[in-house]
Amino acid sequence: MATLDFKGKALVQNYHLSVKYHELVPKKDKSLTDKVRLDDNLIIHGDNLKALKALLPTYAGQVKCIYIDAPYNTGSEGWAYNDNVNSPMMQEWLGKAVDREDLTRHDKWLCMMLPRLKLLRELLRDDGTIFISIDDNEQHRLRMLLDEVFGEENFISVIVVQSNKRGQTYKEIAKTHEYILVYSRSPDTELLEFEKEADALPYTDSKGAFDLWELRNRNPKFGRHNRPNLYYPIYIAPNKKDENKNSLVSLTHSSEFSIKVLPRNSEGEDGCWRWGREKVGASDLGGKTPVVVACHRRDGEWNVYQKSRKSTTKPKSLWTDTDVISEQGTMVLGELGLADKFEHPKPVELIKRCIQISTEPDDIVLDSFGGSGTTAHAVLAANKDDGGNRKFILVECEDYADSITAERMRRVIKGVKGASDENLKKGLGGTFSYFELGKAIELDSILDGKNLPSYLELARYVFYTATGEEFDERKVNEKRSFVGESKTHEVYLFYQPDMDYLKKTALTLERAESLGKIKNKRRLVFAPTKYLDQEQLDALRIDFAQLPFEIYKLAR
Repeated sequence: MATLDFKGKALVQNYHLSVKYHELVPKKDKSLTDKVRLDDNLIIHGDNLKALKALLPTYAGQVKCIYIDAPYNTGSEGWAYNDNVNSPMMQEWLGKAVDREDLTRHDKWLCMMLPRLKLLRELLRDDGTIFISIDDNEQHRLRMLLDEVFGEENFISVIVVQSNKRGQTYKEIAKTHEYILVYSRSPDTELLEFEKEADALPYTDSKGAFDLWELRNRNPKFGRHNRPNLYYPIYIAPNKKDENKNSLVSLTHSSEFSIKVLPRNSEGEDGCWRWGREKVGASDLGGKTPVVVACHRRDGEWNVYQKSRKSTTKPKSLWTDTDVISEQGTMVLGELGLADKFEHPKPVELIKRCIQISTEPDDIVLDSFGGSGTTAHAVLAANKDDGGNRKFILVECEDYADSITAERMRRVIKGVKGASDENLKKGLGGTFSYFELGKAIELDSILDGKNLPSYLELARYVFYTATGEEFDERKVNEKRSFVGESKTHEVYLFYQPDMDYLKKTALTLERAESLGKIKNKRRLVFAPTKYLDQEQLDALRIDFAQLPFEIYKLAR
């Protein structure tokens, strides 16, 4: 496989591994919920690379759909490279806005994207899908980068979106489109289909609505010459009207008093049917409601059609409907009274389409470039449509995370009286919890007593780091020092963010016996020190990990 090379690639290839875990600090005053919690809809304010790493203990392998609208790197967006990589070259990049004259702007953009894509992949479910909006500036480079991170075998499609009907008329060719690159976590991922329009099934019978699909294979490449088993006559009885009273008629067993129809391809030569004799006979002639019928054509000839009751259709790679053009995003923000606060928001329907074809009603949707909050809006709109309970996770690094991103969701949830759209007027309902990215979890800080993490944050960190499994804070019982249960271990943590406690606390026989009845699983116990020998630990089925020097790896 061809790979993409760029300045700084070797330095950021594994940078995501060295990013420290950070606390997620709840902000009750900015949330819209009775209880701020990490299993709610989330809006997180902070650097998205650090925030993605902070989400791993709770959401690794849990996200079904990721949508991101990263900077297009046009040279006029004013974004700056801010990852503190230990390199003189990259230190020189820090904080400097990228413009058109920057000869390294593509390198910087790729260095910014690579570690984020790697963390996004870790958060994605095995059957999950990622959608990334992009334009011509970086589309070809992003495609190669995604091939490396997700694997080219997991490429699904490039969707072309007509984002501007008139086009950018100052260019030699008026540009009217953008792209959405679609990749999966594994090759077995299957996308869902869109519901057809109400008039897509124009015929009715006792079974309900249906459409007609021609049974003839019109392709000249296939026919009697290479598909002889699919070349045979079908007989129709024109005197037997179908129950819908249109021009549809039934097939018949007998060739007597009937019309013989043979398949002809688009060039008028002997072709073939799409179905074999047995399937056609079983579908229509067994006394059941027919799924194959014949229809009189305008030229006086007869053809045979399949009755299709399929109410869905596959997504197409070209999206041109009015509801996905860029100005629709601005119009919706206007309805919410926020049009002058944010430029070029994505349309709700655009992202809702991505959600519809990639999620079930209880799935999680993540957007790490949260912007104006369109993705969260689209999640609630999708829930409104099908009664679902999807959750959103939004990360936004800019200062407007509260005043625009979260404020939009407050209005979307509660409703806006002056809105012309009934759903926006009434509100879509729901809740969200708002978090700020807090300080880094530095276990070495336990040695000097500075910036000690809270019990819950350290529990989240040690549990995920040790087991690689999802952390559920609802299982934490600090009084029992219990933080959770993995497939193989019960995990305990003796810790308080207090130096006196840490100096005096050890895993003693009394504490070990207080853990309760020994079950089938071993126990992984984190504590500042221990007063038990290995024989005692083995008898109590305990694996001991000392704080702060060791984070136990069950995989070793």
